[in-house]
Amino acid sequence: MVPEPSDEFKAGVVATILDSEPELALAILSKQFRVDEPTIRVGVVRKHSRDVRAIYTAKRKEILAAKREYLYDPFTVLHEFYHHLRSSGEEHRGTEKYADKFALDFIRAYNSVVSGKR
Repeated sequence: MVPEPSDEFKAGVVATILDSEPELALAILSKQFRVDEPTIRVGVVRKHSRDVRAIYTAKRKEILAAKREYLYDPFTVLHEFYHHLRSSGEEHRGTEKYADKFALDFIRAYNSVVSGKR
């Protein structure tokens, strides 16, 4: 079992994404959670709504962002990483609610560290 990352770790991941380095953030997350590193790129997958910012494809272990700017959005990257983390084979084992919670936890930690409130 992987220990819960510290707020400083979470804040660092968010800062890395905000610094336009989502690939580095994914490498850091993958090492922490002991999973293969997913790829990330701009692209679309057929059958998915135009309203979707990004999707995770388990078969290719890939995060596809609908627009380049979404690659630098911590919520989007962390949400999709959660799906990568919870994937088994070609099937997701996590819900949207939990992916949102995972991403928001990192963002709250970032806000707390940046503001000095802990």
